[in-house]
Amino acid sequence: MTTPIERLKNKITKEVLWLYILRLLQERPMYAYELKERIKEAFEFEPATVSSYVVLYKLEKEGYVTAEWQESETGKPARKYYKLTPKGEELLKEGIEFLEKTLKKLKKT
Repeated sequence: MTTPIERLKNKITKEVLWLYILRLLQERPMYAYELKERIKEAFEFEPATVSSYVVLYKLEKEGYVTAEWQESETGKPARKYYKLTPKGEELLKEGIEFLEKTLKKLKKT
């Protein structure tokens, strides 16, 4: 059985994976596996590989990111790089603002 804090951590990480992905894409375009590794480094949780791909697909379909295949200079297979769109920037901003307002309400004494 999971504890309330474990459930909270799950909800605020894996269930809003899109927020972390958009935040990292704000830095520069990245490919899916790279994003997964950066999430682990920057936010200290590891999403399932499949989850990252599903979220990226949905973000692309809804216009929050664009994707472009890029050939490798070292002979490795081409990779699909994702880039944040202005619509994605706005969604990220709204998501962060929502979380900040929620935290402010929770911290009220």
